Amino acid sequence: MTSKQRAQLKSLAMTMDAILNIGKESLTEEFLSAAEEALEARELIKISVLKNCDDDLRSIAEAIAEHTDSEIVQVIGRKIVLFRQARKPENRKIRLVK
Repeated sequence: MTSKQRAQLKSLAMTMDAILNIGKESLTEEFLSAAEEALEARELIKISVLKNCDDDLRSIAEAIAEHTDSEIVQVIGRKIVLFRQARKPENRKIRLVK
């Protein structure tokens, strides 16, 4: 992902609300499958890490990205933004700049 593409995705994510929350149980199979479904449906998702989660945000983001085959757009504050282009071309909603 180029810096222009990352900047484009960051600007899109600024207006988004978090659709998934990570709590004290951290990463569970249910959470990871929900993240997988959300990425396929939306391509760009924002995840909120609640204060009662003691794990490192960067390591959580890397684990989710690895499991879902997505890319980390940014980790800022207690928010994680991930992107994965839809597998089917007809389902793609975000057109990345070149």
